[in-house]
Amino acid sequence: QLQASGGGSVQAGGSLRLSCAASGRTFSNYHMGWFRQAPGKEREFLASIGWSGGSTYYSGSVKGRFTISRDNAKNTVYLQMDSLKFEDTAVYYCVADTRMLALRTDPSYWGQGTLVTVSS
Repeated sequence: QLQASGGGSVQAGGSLRLSCAASGRTFSNYHMGWFRQAPGKEREFLASIGWSGGSTYYSGSVKGRFTISRDNAKNTVYLQMDSLKFEDTAVYYCVADTRMLALRTDPSYWGQGTLVTVSS
């Protein structure tokens, strides 16, 4: 089970940190990531992090502004979002998979989503 939190409303240029707590499985066996879905748009891959935390990857739309990290001792993955833009408004989902390629395209496990609203 993946439980995301930390969403909310923020002005453009501001920051938010999302958290996703995992339970029920061995967290350190899974690669973790984040997707988002804006109103009227398809889900978009944002970032991934390897099971050990040593490998990160970002989509072009968030690279340099968002940072993914994980704490295996706390079974939690984070997404630090800085320099937020109006177009970052979306529901954000954490995801998990044992396969990195699948994580970025069609993850096996999804959290319930947390809403981020950026006002201009």
